[in-house]
Amino acid sequence: MRQRMTTLLTALAVLLPVLAMGQDEREEIDRIVALVEEDVILKSELDQAVESIRQQVLARGQSLPPQDVLEEQVLERLIQTRLEVIRAEATGIRVSDSDVDSALERVAEQNNISLAQMRRALEADGIEFEEFRREIRNEMMSSRLRQRVANSMDEITETEIDILLASERFGGQEYLLSQIVITAPESASPDELRQARARMQEVMDEIESGMSFAAAAISYSQGPDALEGGDVGWRSISALPQSFAEAIENLQPGEISEPVRTPAGFVVFQVRDLRDRGRVMVREHRARHLMIETNELTSPEEARERIESLRERIEQGEDFAELAREYSADVSSANLGGLLDWFPAGRYGPQFQQVIDSLETGELSRPFQSAQGWHLVLLEDVRERDRTEEAMRSEAREMLFQQKAEEEVERFLRQLRSESFVEVRL
Repeated sequence: MRQRMTTLLTALAVLLPVLAMGQDEREEIDRIVALVEEDVILKSELDQAVESIRQQVLARGQSLPPQDVLEEQVLERLIQTRLEVIRAEATGIRVSDSDVDSALERVAEQNNISLAQMRRALEADGIEFEEFRREIRNEMMSSRLRQRVANSMDEITETEIDILLASERFGGQEYLLSQIVITAPESASPDELRQARARMQEVMDEIESGMSFAAAAISYSQGPDALEGGDVGWRSISALPQSFAEAIENLQPGEISEPVRTPAGFVVFQVRDLRDRGRVMVREHRARHLMIETNELTSPEEARERIESLRERIEQGEDFAELAREYSADVSSANLGGLLDWFPAGRYGPQFQQVIDSLETGELSRPFQSAQGWHLVLLEDVRERDRTEEAMRSEAREMLFQQKAEEEVERFLRQLRSESFVEVRL
């Protein structure tokens, strides 16, 4: 699901040409190409979205479908996005100004410019900044609607995780997949199923005749990733529904599966690459920590003098643990003699980890300062630990959630589309 949610950077790429059009040009070509509930989609919106997608497809080195086919695909995406925003508003989803500001700052940061520079660049291209903000807000509302649908599911149980871990498929290879989807209603009649199956066969025939899988996806797929060439991304075979796993598990890179019947219709996969899962080894440390806190009663200089005095006593043979129990302000470890039992790198922040990495086993650090006070660390031991089992359990939980979330969101979106008033005037 995460891969299918529109990112802000994608929104930026798609929206810039739309917003940059001059008012006169928009008025000249504008007409309604779709009614969506009580809203409309204009020809200018469609044309500029099509042009943006066209540029993205060419940048990926993929071939383009005929213009009318591309327009139909892009218009369907615009309709779906508009429906999601309408439903989000109706169900009370709101995005605050500060949320939008934070999103804009992230977009600017990811483009290596400041927010002020991005605003100037938009305005220099004739883009109204407030209109751009509204489009970003809509993208965020759509994303939050999908997340609400996913979060409404029942929690993943430990039993479900145990069952997945015990299955033969878990821990298998990972596949880089693309897909083509031909939809059919969940309650499709035999005739509707025959039509969908025949349509999928026509697509397969096109591929066998030389059309690339990505071009076929852009042209014919009714999946949410159609305009990305059907790109699904890397998926562990254990994260896929059993029918999908069985369809691809014996395929090699470049090969295409047989069509698979799903509640949404039919889907066919192309395996673009595969890789083995590696073991997860984690470097862990065991250390003791002593802190003299700075506060209203103890200045930074006084804290530094006390920590240096304690270091001298430790070097002269006094026990670090006893001094930590008596003097350390670190309430989580003081009663344990300052013990920080086995922890992974980075657990206590980059500054602490930098000190740890500079020490040999059994070595006492020099005093160092943080916002809380002055510190000493004694590195007692280092080990490499196999965390594969824990990582696999965490991965299994995430896989189950993602699998269920994708199915739930897709079901919700199909229902939303079928229940809504949409009139296409293309």
